[in-house]
Amino acid sequence: MDEVPAVDPYGADFFTEPEGDPDTLANLGPLREMAGIFDGRSGSDEHPVTEGGQIEEYVERYELQPIDFQTNGPQLFYGLRYHTHIDSPTEVGTFHDQVGYWLWEPMAEQVVFTLAIPRGQALLAIGPASADAREFELTSTIGSEVNGIVSNPFLLRGFRTASYRIAVSIGSDGSWSYESEGVLEIPGRDARFHHTDRNTLYRVAPPTPNPLAEQVMVGAGLGVGSLRNESRNL
Repeated sequence: MDEVPAVDPYGADFFTEPEGDPDTLANLGPLREMAGIFDGRSGSDEHPVTEGGQIEEYVERYELQPIDFQTNGPQLFYGLRYHTHIDSPTEVGTFHDQVGYWLWEPMAEQVVFTLAIPRGQALLAIGPASADAREFELTSTIGSEVNGIVSNPFLLRGFRTASYRIAVSIGSDGSWSYESEGVLEIPGRDARFHHTDRNTLYRVAPPTPNPLAEQVMVGAGLGVGSLRNESRNL
């Protein structure tokens, strides 16, 4: 899996910031249908074990809330801060926990995804997507300065993640699905192991408007309650 080609349509001015829209929910491009709180009951995880690989089912609670627009000089992002918590239906305790951001960059027409887990690993994945895309795929590769992967010393030695991808499909019924794959290099094994996760998530609650949107709407006399009612139309 190669490094994502740099997409930089901004020219020589690194400092002039654009006028962002306070309403993040209206500017999320392909991420719009992913805003809110979702449950998934049909998760499947294939991970390495001593004997080779093992498939386990899981249940998932995935929350994605809009943030205020962000700028790096002329670069503008609209995004969702997320937290996903995963449990096994047959075991007590957390199966997986993960936080990060889904970011839409309108000028470059690309999605940026960050991932951090409490086992000492983080990555940034990037992929192209149009504003109305219903499917898109993001990739990350070890050693990249653009879309890279970093791991703690033990994971790097024992389960080196050479590459990562996540493919997203937006449903027409308030759901979205993903399939993620981490390609692992494990000492003593000739072949790389493809650690895969997949699930379909269904919205169970609407998103909360981002702080700047709430401030603007309150100032306009509509009130937070009115704006939250509008978000339920997602």
